[in-house]
Amino acid sequence: MPLVYRIDRDAKLVVAAGYGTVTDADVFRYERETGARSDMIGYDELIDMSSVTDIDVGSAERVEDLASEAAARDAIHGPAKLAIVAPGDLAFGLGRMFQIHRRVEPGSTKDVGVFRTMDAALEFLGIDHPLDMPGLD
Repeated sequence: MPLVYRIDRDAKLVVAAGYGTVTDADVFRYERETGARSDMIGYDELIDMSSVTDIDVGSAERVEDLASEAAARDAIHGPAKLAIVAPGDLAFGLGRMFQIHRRVEPGSTKDVGVFRTMDAALEFLGIDHPLDMPGLD
């Protein structure tokens, strides 16, 4: 799975990173797996797409589906922040689409930011130190 994550309990943060080609199935798997975890309620998220070479989501409608599915979990997980680091144009564009769909989704409480740099994403999350990113094992 080219989308991997780790949990930083001290920072109350889920740190995820994409590698190589990230597919529709990878993104939905990540959302369903992390969304089902009760030990991450109230945690912010950071998703780093810097090492992604291609994204295969099938269609723009899948971005809306993902936003809808993610927002449905907000009633349980409560308000939090999600920072997406997307230096590439495709990842940035898809991230912005997700951000817009999340904003208009009924019941959505997650504040989504899409950034070109890690520094900007960390500032958005209020984190003042570098993070260890999860790697492919």
